[in-house]
Amino acid sequence: MATRDDRVWGGYSTVILASDVPRANTPAGGYGDPSLPPNHREMPPLFLAECDEPLGSGVPDMRGTWKTVSLEINGEPAPSDHRVMEHVERIEQAGLRVTFTSAGVIHDFYACDGTYENAMQDVMALDFTTPAVFSATFDDGVLVFRGEDALAGITIRRWLEGKQLVWEFSTAWTARMERI
Repeated sequence: MATRDDRVWGGYSTVILASDVPRANTPAGGYGDPSLPPNHREMPPLFLAECDEPLGSGVPDMRGTWKTVSLEINGEPAPSDHRVMEHVERIEQAGLRVTFTSAGVIHDFYACDGTYENAMQDVMALDFTTPAVFSATFDDGVLVFRGEDALAGITIRRWLEGKQLVWEFSTAWTARMERI
């Protein structure tokens, strides 16, 4: 991860680092109009829009807005009305930071360095109150989340395959998403 000393020239900052932007978290009750289902709420503005720190070495570019196009459970196609089939998310990245915005939640991995300090410490979209803590790393082009505290043992993986983003949620299911 870049440091302030890496980006100063003549006393003036040349790059806005991911660490210059305050951590984002899900507001109470989730973002957007609470009278709407979470998947139909308007997303807040970009959090890392002003950040121009380049992606870290070996970090795949997953930035953009993605929508689920297929879902498998135990290797079989899931029913078309499964809730994950409605999933739309926005991914922002800078340096080692990754922010996911979707379904009322804002999951901000301050730095995907495997530490608890920089882990996503937020709430689940399920009810906007259940704590969710995941550390993350980039392992050979795969973004790997590892559950902490009550979620220990849960591993979530995301990687690019061609133009699709693959989202493997532990042993529960695997979704394929495309940019929209």
